[in-house]
Amino acid sequence: MARGRFPLTCLALLLALPALRAEEGMWTFDNLPVKQIQAKYGFTPSQAWLDHVRLSALRFPGGSGSFISADGLVLTNHHVGHDWIQKVSSKEKDFVKNGFVARSKAEEIKVPGLVLYTLMEMEDVTAQVDRAVTPEMNEQQADGARKAALAALVKEQTERTKLACEPVSLYQGGQLWIYRYKKHEDVRLVMAPEYDVAAFGKEWDNFSWTRHDLDFSLFRVYENDKPYKPAHNLTWSAKGAAYGDLTFVVGHPGRTSRLETLAMMEAKREVFNPLRIHLLDRGRAALKAYAAQGEEQDRQVSAQIMGTENAYKVMVGETEGLKDREAMAKVAAAERDLRAKVEADPQLKALAGESWTRIEQALVEQKAIAKEISAVGQAAQAAALIKRSGGNLPPAQKTQLLAGMKGLVADLGADHELVKAVLGGKAPETALETLKEGLPEGAQALMKQYGQKQQAAQAVISEHLARIAKARFKVYGTATYPDATFTLRLSYGQVNTYPANGTLMQPFTTFAGLYDRAAAWGPKAENGSWSLPKRWMDRRDKLNLFTPYNFISTNDITGGNSGSPVVNAKGELVGLAFDGNIESLPGRYYFDGRVNRTLCVDVRGIAEALAKVYDAQHLVRELAAK
Repeated sequence: MARGRFPLTCLALLLALPALRAEEGMWTFDNLPVKQIQAKYGFTPSQAWLDHVRLSALRFPGGSGSFISADGLVLTNHHVGHDWIQKVSSKEKDFVKNGFVARSKAEEIKVPGLVLYTLMEMEDVTAQVDRAVTPEMNEQQADGARKAALAALVKEQTERTKLACEPVSLYQGGQLWIYRYKKHEDVRLVMAPEYDVAAFGKEWDNFSWTRHDLDFSLFRVYENDKPYKPAHNLTWSAKGAAYGDLTFVVGHPGRTSRLETLAMMEAKREVFNPLRIHLLDRGRAALKAYAAQGEEQDRQVSAQIMGTENAYKVMVGETEGLKDREAMAKVAAAERDLRAKVEADPQLKALAGESWTRIEQALVEQKAIAKEISAVGQAAQAAALIKRSGGNLPPAQKTQLLAGMKGLVADLGADHELVKAVLGGKAPETALETLKEGLPEGAQALMKQYGQKQQAAQAVISEHLARIAKARFKVYGTATYPDATFTLRLSYGQVNTYPANGTLMQPFTTFAGLYDRAAAWGPKAENGSWSLPKRWMDRRDKLNLFTPYNFISTNDITGGNSGSPVVNAKGELVGLAFDGNIESLPGRYYFDGRVNRTLCVDVRGIAEALAKVYDAQHLVRELAAK
């Protein structure tokens, strides 16, 4: 059965849902659909409300977070903090495996290299950048002129404001902005639950619902060696969320491709995504082989395995979504509608009439060298890492790079010019060792040639996507939202169920469900995927087992939203976004509000665990402070 179609029993259940409203979109803070929110929920976010949640939000490396106390306490997911928790761990003090609680601020552990960002200001610089392009420029020249103009503006604003300024391209280049951030460079670990409870169910339960994950961690920002006092922080909702409640997710969705052309989506389905899936599969096999060597090796690469498995599952799910005929038919229909409007308007036709065809031509060129471009990237990365280490790579990294070098031969063949140039007639093991001197000149020349072909094709795609975006603006205005760009967005929705497996999926899970699932599987099933830490078994009788643990909402999210605060209409924290369901994976390309759901840790579950399992009443008091 095609994804997105339901049996009649499910359809009847769907129609019976109370006031089910699917709100598509990851909206920028300058263009929130306020009228739609008011019409559906009777709530209008004020500018003060928007400023409050924006300035409470934080960007983590690869994820999101938020200030949740006046003393700079920060909440994010455990899986967002995982690498950093691992970084301050050791064989003797494994905070990933055993958890960590700082009993006082003096015990909080500084995390080297962790930098968080608060979005302070945003400026639309589209008109200024567009002035750098002249009519006689071709696609590559126009693309280069825009990039140079934008880089100059970023440099000037960084020097003037003393903030971290970053360029942001929205609507596939239709709008260009500069976002200005405050950097927080002294960040300390405060609390992390054990990995077994934070990632309960491991990869088996990833992207699934129902779920029982205490996927959170706490950090604290310091400034001048004292707890930072943010101008804004989210307050804790003791009441939490209820079925049907309005919810907002405030975070940094990484990447979506909903405004790409149909041809681009088809190229990903047929060529680019299968290649990425192949590479991820090879990478995870190498990591698992290394982890199998012993407990310490497993500890060293646990974060990488988790990340690779997650990326693999996401890529497979996204690609399956591109095979959904019904969904792709809607994409094709929307594109035909826009192209017809462009053809009917002389100005728009002059701007973008040929753009879809030019993109298709550029994609033909990119598909022809897709394997070579992948090989170029792998070889360049290997050479850079080996040279930087002086040939003394950590064993885990060496295992991965060797798998990549062997993969070059398997993917392209031993007689391919690129393979011959990179390996120089040597076995992959030997060639890897010699890379500390750098890549052979012949390999560098070939890699440059392939890189230039790729860049030339990409410049055509970028230029014509920008032209299509400008045409779309003329036709639809800002009634649509831009693709995700790992910049701060706001999505709105409600706590609600969805039909699956011939029934309705419950909107909440509880501690009781957690213990039931652990008991049903036992501690050893699938390498302990559903085992609970000893203290969780010892403290079971102290817990209110009916306390909400996880919940789902109709908010539109994607990768990068992990760690995003989920707030109610009062701007109070009710949850923490940590995942999407399996039905949401095609959301990179389209949103299916019937079944797409955001998975959230309930704040009531966090507070209950802190108080009853971890004896961290000092943190509960800090969270509860108004």
